[in-house]
Amino acid sequence: MRILFLAERKCILTLGGMTLGIVDGFERSAELDPEDGVLCTLAPLGGYLPVSFCIDEDFLLSPPPGFALYHLSGRETAALYAGGFCRADQSLKVLRQERVNGARLTLFRQGKLFLDISEAGGTHLVSLPDELEGCSFLAQDDGFLLAGETGFALLTRQGETVVLTDGRVLETGGVLRAEVPFRDSRGHTALCEWKEGTLASCTLRAARGPTPATFALALFESVLLGLDASPFLSPELDADALAEYLGGFRSVVLAEEEDRVGLVYARRERVFDVRYFTVETEDGRVCNILPSP
Repeated sequence: MRILFLAERKCILTLGGMTLGIVDGFERSAELDPEDGVLCTLAPLGGYLPVSFCIDEDFLLSPPPGFALYHLSGRETAALYAGGFCRADQSLKVLRQERVNGARLTLFRQGKLFLDISEAGGTHLVSLPDELEGCSFLAQDDGFLLAGETGFALLTRQGETVVLTDGRVLETGGVLRAEVPFRDSRGHTALCEWKEGTLASCTLRAARGPTPATFALALFESVLLGLDASPFLSPELDADALAEYLGGFRSVVLAEEEDRVGLVYARRERVFDVRYFTVETEDGRVCNILPSP
């Protein structure tokens, strides 16, 4: 079986005691037999703890937290994405502490980044991504807004996550307004508003149009984002029927061919299936969509 390795941080990959090289955002691959139960170690550079695990049949069905496994349809291949690495320094380091909305908020690092919310009703601990390490605390509705340079989190008093996303906060107070990037082929961003912890409105904007090389990709991304896909389709194809036909996919990935795209479907927690589709065009529009191995 072919395993593709990717990681959110640059790591040294070791398989069965043999160092194979560097893994990062660009895939590296190895041929493995899950029945052999090969020991794998990913050692991140830059002060993070290494992670070791066994690639066997159980791993392919249920990878541990911090990992996501993508089974590619039509071939004996799976892509493994590793993230959530813990820092080697496990000492407690308080980064920020303030009183907001009658509660004491303490942002600290102990291997990973955490927020402690302490008030009369008790204490709640929230795990956060590293990108929010330099965030500021703001009161928002009855909860808390953590605003970073490239992302933000909206939390309830009980530590429940209402929103956790990349993006840029534009306005706070009675209404939380933010611009959220989708990082798709057309550079879509969403101008979103939250009122009382509920998404009140969301307006999508595209930075550019599709090119011949991204036409098929842009079609499936439009379906994923809930946009009108009819400008991509021939008159005989119905956009609503297409969305029903494709089902609830989670994201869109590129294939080597311009007319072929992979759609990611959740199988279970941290395990996904990638199913491929090929489009046929006529007069500059899609006239047929076929499952592809």
